Amino acid sequence: MNIMDFNVKKLAADAGAFLSRAVQFTEEKLGQAEKTELDAHLENLLSKAECTKLWTEKIMKQTEVLLQPNPNARIEEFVYEKLDRKAPSRMNNPELLGQYMIDAGNEFGPGTAYGNALIKCGETQKRIGTADRELIQTSAINFLTPLRNFIEGDYKTITKERKLLQNKRLDLDAAKTRLKKAKVAEARAAQLNTSQPEENNIMIWAEEVTKSEQEVRITQSEFDRQAEITRLLLEGISSTHAHHLRCLNDFVEAQMTYYAQCYQYMLDLQKQLGSFPSTFLSNNNQSSSAPAQSVSAPSVLASASASLPSVSNSIVTSGISELKSLSGSRKARVLYDYDAANSSELSLLADEVITVYSIPGMDSDWLMGERGNQKGKVPITYLELLN
Repeated sequence: MNIMDFNVKKLAADAGAFLSRAVQFTEEKLGQAEKTELDAHLENLLSKAECTKLWTEKIMKQTEVLLQPNPNARIEEFVYEKLDRKAPSRMNNPELLGQYMIDAGNEFGPGTAYGNALIKCGETQKRIGTADRELIQTSAINFLTPLRNFIEGDYKTITKERKLLQNKRLDLDAAKTRLKKAKVAEARAAQLNTSQPEENNIMIWAEEVTKSEQEVRITQSEFDRQAEITRLLLEGISSTHAHHLRCLNDFVEAQMTYYAQCYQYMLDLQKQLGSFPSTFLSNNNQSSSAPAQSVSAPSVLASASASLPSVSNSIVTSGISELKSLSGSRKARVLYDYDAANSSELSLLADEVITVYSIPGMDSDWLMGERGNQKGKVPITYLELLN
């Protein structure tokens, strides 16, 4: 019974305090009551905290977008995180592209120039995908998690204490308002001091003034103590900035590592693809209305030879000139894979050695090649004459 009475009294006191704060807040908004202003230093700290929270949220959200552009994937990761479960592992975009390239290359044939190039590109894309995973994991641990901890931890504590400070300030101003009203009533009663009942009124209001003054002292003390607590928390924002600066350096280092890896992967890939000249370059130069069959073999070879290294060109040119001056056959090493366009041509594999010779009347960009019992035309830019 006593506990129930205590709870009832506490609820009544809380309701009374809430009503008093609501009245004070409303009168302040209407300009009918005075408001205790916070000191300039505390106001600056509050402004700094709000600014930090605002920009931390924006940076955190945009970093998440940068690391995971797919909004559906971000939502899925958020749900699994809230459920405290590990999200299922899936291929990221570079890994998926790499797998498609590898599958296509195997379908077209690893022994063909295009198929081999696709496989090499696919393997590189999968390496980039692995580096992308490492970047996301490192950034999440060293950068996003500290930012999220500030928003969900430190700033929530600041918000809670700031709300308490606001309530203490309203309690203080409400007490000041009651004291002011009690003093006005006491002064009015003193002016009407003409009979005994009025003297009783003066005593009543004097007691009310004394009670209000004591309430003001208590609420002022509680307000000052809460202001100090809030100030100490807000001064920790400078330490938060220093911590976030270290996290930012970690994020930049993770990005630097990621882009350096990607650059090295692509550099290696470019060197590997340097041995796969495209025989389809001329397709980019032909008119959209012209059929593919109108492209002549010499124009294809001219485009391909233009993309070959100058050193290889000089070797091939000198060797072929020597071959043209002879009437017999010579051995030649195949520099690059080549897929025969028709039955009159001979398909080539890089590094194999074939026999080549010239036939009167043949186009200057072609030679006749033999490999066992197979023979056919081969492009001279794909050959290196052997001594």
